[in-house]
Amino acid sequence: MIKFQQLKVGDFVQLNDGGTIREGEVVEVNLGTHQVCIHNGVQDFWYDADQLEPYPLNEAQLMRLKFEKDVADDGKVKYKKGAFRIYLHEPGRFDKVELKYREEVRHIQAPIHLHELQNHFYEMTKVHLDKSDFN
Repeated sequence: MIKFQQLKVGDFVQLNDGGTIREGEVVEVNLGTHQVCIHNGVQDFWYDADQLEPYPLNEAQLMRLKFEKDVADDGKVKYKKGAFRIYLHEPGRFDKVELKYREEVRHIQAPIHLHELQNHFYEMTKVHLDKSDFN
């Protein structure tokens, strides 16, 4: 389940649509009803936050967002998109990462989800990771 307060317009989530799991993008957040309008690829529907699941952040999600993978000679892995960098402390593990954009650095010491990365990316770069970035 995703915490309602974490959801922002443009975030990618999974939703349970009558037992069918679908991809969706947040198009509106209603603070009064605590519901989220999700575009499921066909149309928009309103959902409660408890009907939404986060995507775990992993290499497949970063490749869908058109990040480039770079492996150093010492085996350290980083993913880059423009001047934004994601450094892994251990290859394949996304529970301890360092996010860098120019002089700003954020140390994440817990598993991170895709929508959280989108929010960090926007806060740091002022640019959305949107559908044009997501295959």
